[in-house]
Amino acid sequence: MTLIGGWVAQRTGDRRHLVLGFAAGLMLGVVAFDLLPEALHQAPEEVHGVPQALLMFAAGFLTIHIVERAVAIHRGHEEEYAEHSHGHRHSHDGSAGQGRGHNHGRSQGVGLTAAMALVGHSVMDGFAIGAAFQAGTTVGTVVAIAVVAHDFADGFNTYTITRLYGNNKRRALALLAADALAPVTGAAITLLFTISGHLLGLYLGFFAGFLLYLATSDILPEAHSPHPSRTTLLCTLAGVGFMWLVIGFAS
Repeated sequence: MTLIGGWVAQRTGDRRHLVLGFAAGLMLGVVAFDLLPEALHQAPEEVHGVPQALLMFAAGFLTIHIVERAVAIHRGHEEEYAEHSHGHRHSHDGSAGQGRGHNHGRSQGVGLTAAMALVGHSVMDGFAIGAAFQAGTTVGTVVAIAVVAHDFADGFNTYTITRLYGNNKRRALALLAADALAPVTGAAITLLFTISGHLLGLYLGFFAGFLLYLATSDILPEAHSPHPSRTTLLCTLAGVGFMWLVIGFAS
């Protein structure tokens, strides 16, 4: 699915927003109907009146939010620096071309850093699948469906952001391949040890917050920004409904 997302990124079609809307619906369904109930079952102990699983849910949401904000601020500073550098250099001594080349190199680095962050995130996606299967086949199956749906957006974004910042096609494809292998690596790691039920509940709660943030703050806005249409919304509702059916049949 990651490779399909990258392939679509090279041939951006007019139906991508529908796929993203459906993927967001799947992720919302997994969080509401499976991850949170399972996390609460595994880690029901309370801290100051709130179940530990829900505290980890909030922690997961806030962690990815803080990380994304930090990256966005850093990227904004990079771009501001590039603008000032370009504005204060003059072409009569040939330094303008050097400035542009230097800033171009910096931009490529930003693109590579962002793409590598997506690869690291995909490793954690695979880890979540393996951990979920330790909790049970039903949990593992629905988490796998959500991650596979989300990997389409991951593949699309990995290729797009690498190329957006001036990296060549070969480098973008190499990172896309790494992003495709990352979930398999993450899932394989969980074969090496068994996670206790309590820790598993905490992790599933954390991952639920992580997944909810990605669905609501990344994928849904991206799905609606080019096409604010009812069809995209219907695809999101269909994704939620489909996951409800899957969990109902699997239970």
